[in-house]
Amino acid sequence: MSDSDPVVKRSGEIEYEPVGAAEGMRKGVLLDEHDGAPNFAIRRFELDPGAEVPEHTNAVEHEQYVLAGEYTVGIAGEEYTVSAGDSLLIPAGVVHWYRNEGDQPGAFLCAVPNGDDTIELVEEE
Repeated sequence: MSDSDPVVKRSGEIEYEPVGAAEGMRKGVLLDEHDGAPNFAIRRFELDPGAEVPEHTNAVEHEQYVLAGEYTVGIAGEEYTVSAGDSLLIPAGVVHWYRNEGDQPGAFLCAVPNGDDTIELVEEE
């Protein structure tokens, strides 16, 4: 049994906001603790053609599912070209980045544990 009530959140209720350090990327929170989700948050990210997200780390793990487009993800020094249907695990504290060199927008779902997700940009030497 769960102490949470069911939630149906409609697409029109999702607000997308620019991601601070990443011009051309937007984030919408689909569900999180504010909606009564006790353990995980699901977020949707959109990555414009030509957009780049700098190297950074997150305090929590990320599970991602690519919804649309084709773009490059760097994880722990390796580059991966991903497209719709691909899944990724980015462990907590691992350096990663994104780059969309295509002419179509990219989009992915990202599931993370609820709580503080401190993001740290990696300083270039």
